[in-house]
Amino acid sequence: MIMGFFHSTNGTGPYFEGWYLKHQTLRGQTLALIPAFHIDSGGRRTASLQVISNDRSWWLEYPEEQLQASRQPFQVQIGQSSFGSQGIGLHIRQDGLSLCGTLRYGPFTVLRSDIMGPFRFFAGMQCSHGVISMGHSLRGTLELNGERLDFSDGIGYIEADRGRSFPSAYLWTQCVWKEAERGSLMLAAATIPLPVGGFTGCICSVFYGAREYRLATYRGAKIEEWSPSGAVIRQGKYRLETQMLNERRQALRAPVEGCMERTIHESLCAEVCYRFWHGEDLVFQHTDPNASFEYSSAD
Repeated sequence: MIMGFFHSTNGTGPYFEGWYLKHQTLRGQTLALIPAFHIDSGGRRTASLQVISNDRSWWLEYPEEQLQASRQPFQVQIGQSSFGSQGIGLHIRQDGLSLCGTLRYGPFTVLRSDIMGPFRFFAGMQCSHGVISMGHSLRGTLELNGERLDFSDGIGYIEADRGRSFPSAYLWTQCVWKEAERGSLMLAAATIPLPVGGFTGCICSVFYGAREYRLATYRGAKIEEWSPSGAVIRQGKYRLETQMLNERRQALRAPVEGCMERTIHESLCAEVCYRFWHGEDLVFQHTDPNASFEYSSAD
């Protein structure tokens, strides 16, 4: 049973919806999970779960009837595993993957308004992005192929995507940290096709110093640079610089007209340097070995 997904598609394809749940330990171990639902252009409906660790990834496919999901409240059940606002419970033993255990989530850090802004009303958008939590505490352990991962006092992040296809060219990076000054950021830049023409746009949220800074095309942000090495975004007096220093890419599947047939590469644990400026004042500089970074080009 898929609840509340198809207000814009009437339950027909092509369509996909997926949730990205990232978990970090204090010792640099990271695990991301992507449960998803997809309908291809022929109407075939399937579910999947992608699992990404520091050094490899797994793809698991499920029949449609093994997935139940809702957006409000956030809750996904796929096979014998569950994902929700209170935490996750994993019971996976298949295709060379054994992943079991329970994690409990602390309160979510939520955005004050939809990250897509007025873009969420564009009927022709290929893909809409959502942020469920910019950061939350973790408690519990998981066992991955015999290795114990202790996420106690760790930190998590959750976002979502839905639509027909990922953009042909895009950059995405995300980072959340617990140091003297806790911070979290997400940046996505992409080519956006429309029925007539198109444009290159960005959405970005930066949480730092107990406030959110929102940089987005719909607020006048300009993409000054973007490449496999990073990006520079400017909005008025604010400037965000991201520089990818080191990457460890894993192959993942992404949707094309609802079918998970495109191969992309994500660095779950890239070393990325972020600098955020207000005029000539450097608000913060943060280099993180557990940042996520993804760049895909149409070429």
